[in-house]
Amino acid sequence: MSFSRYSQLTCAAMLAMAGVAAHAQGSVSLYGLVDMSVGRTQAPGAKAVNAADSGKLSTSFWGIGGKEDLGGGVSAVFKLESFVRLTNGGAGRFDGDPMFSRTASVGLSSNQLGTVTFGRNTTALFVSTLMFNALGDSFGYSPSIRHYFTSGTTTGDTGWDDSVSYASPSFGGLRFGVSAAFKTGDAATDGRNVGLNLGYSGGPLSASLVYQDVKKDGAAGAVDNTRTVQAGAAYDFGTAKFYAQLGTVDNKSTDKSYDILGLGVRFPVGKGAVVAQAGRLSPDAGADRTTISAGYLHSLSPRTELYGVLMNDKLDGAGSGKNYSVGIRHKF
Repeated sequence: MSFSRYSQLTCAAMLAMAGVAAHAQGSVSLYGLVDMSVGRTQAPGAKAVNAADSGKLSTSFWGIGGKEDLGGGVSAVFKLESFVRLTNGGAGRFDGDPMFSRTASVGLSSNQLGTVTFGRNTTALFVSTLMFNALGDSFGYSPSIRHYFTSGTTTGDTGWDDSVSYASPSFGGLRFGVSAAFKTGDAATDGRNVGLNLGYSGGPLSASLVYQDVKKDGAAGAVDNTRTVQAGAAYDFGTAKFYAQLGTVDNKSTDKSYDILGLGVRFPVGKGAVVAQAGRLSPDAGADRTTISAGYLHSLSPRTELYGVLMNDKLDGAGSGKNYSVGIRHKF
């Protein structure tokens, strides 16, 4: 082999090794979820609407995430996640929703010390609510999600602007976190948000305890001051997984309070699972709300599933809303 040929091969090998090393030190990925269905939507006592819907079982979104190894077990991390409406291709959950309203954050992560991120961070209350109910993060069909986030109880959205969030590493299955959203102006209507969370996961048992105090809601500025405490737990018996949640919401602005109870179960069946969740929202004054959902999720692959879900949403004194959807959900 000639010296020239040997030099070319050596250079090529060195470049290849450099490329591998660069790839190992940092990476960026594109990911997301798309959900589309057809069905019937009816609020309690209102007229039913038949339509095609985006995100009834899980809100559709796409995201870009990255991680760079800085050495010593420390990495720089970032996430940019945007909701999307498949019905019309629009960005956001609704008109006027910011482009990256799901998450927009950057921070540092350590294997020994945990992760701290700055920007718009998803709240621990939302994560706990979706984890400990059989319908997950479904705004369309999860009684728990609906009672906490769309029934006039908890304020502050599922993510906080101008925030910093810390998540600890696992200590024998035990984790904790702290988050805060800063006051951004001098106006008396502009407040701060604070959140604390404690979680455990070990074997078949998982549990969480969350507290949050909300005085602001993104660009909208001030909202009602609400303080929420929620406990959640799940136990997987193998043949079935059971979920339970108990929470209280105190609205300090209106002097109203709410108790929220949720119970659910997931049974593996064939290539899918039967899921069911019941929830009750009880205000200290006003009508109780009882929501019961059940459905079947059929896996076509690890990333794609078909689903059919039913829900009865009853508000005392106003009647019931009967809802159903048949759809497809795909992760990428």
